[in-house]
Amino acid sequence: MQTSQEPTSASQIALVPGHWYAVYTKSNYEKKVASQLQHKGITNYLPLWREVHSWTDRKKIVEVPLFRGYVFARFADSGRNRLTILQTPGVARIVGIGDIEPIPDAEITAIQQLLTSRVQCAPHPFLCEGDWVRVTKGPLQGLEGLFLRQKSPTRLLISVSLISQSVAAEIEAGDVKVVSPEGPRPVPQTLWVGPQPDLRQPAA
Repeated sequence: MQTSQEPTSASQIALVPGHWYAVYTKSNYEKKVASQLQHKGITNYLPLWREVHSWTDRKKIVEVPLFRGYVFARFADSGRNRLTILQTPGVARIVGIGDIEPIPDAEITAIQQLLTSRVQCAPHPFLCEGDWVRVTKGPLQGLEGLFLRQKSPTRLLISVSLISQSVAAEIEAGDVKVVSPEGPRPVPQTLWVGPQPDLRQPAA
């Protein structure tokens, strides 16, 4: 896995003024924005991962953005630097709620270390307990339910509303997306699939 520029060590980052910020780009403009920011002298980082693209006659491994629509830029916050970035073709905005918000150095460093380690990885939906999700593919496509808990880094459990009750099912994390529920959410009374614990009290 390669990035748009050589990974920056923690000591090198400390020498660069400012903080990391997430720059939101237009669709498929990530690489162009990263290249233009670098040309302007703005330190940036575009994490890439290898993805297999299949056609009827062949397969090809291509490098695509790990976080689609985002490039990370490091700069000292000033009106001039903001304008320089916002005037870059393909840039939509600098991410923040109300105002731009910096990203901790440790989070960027962790991404860099992960990619340079060559450990197999892939984008993963950002889900929180209590999110209402819809299954987007597979045999349960179209069903909606309450995300209960993370079972492992790549699998999750959701509660699917059935006959005013719920049943827990294992779903691939990549097969769901967060949605707004239509109507009130049912209160799940979870029935776990699989062997059930014996809750009977011993006889007196």
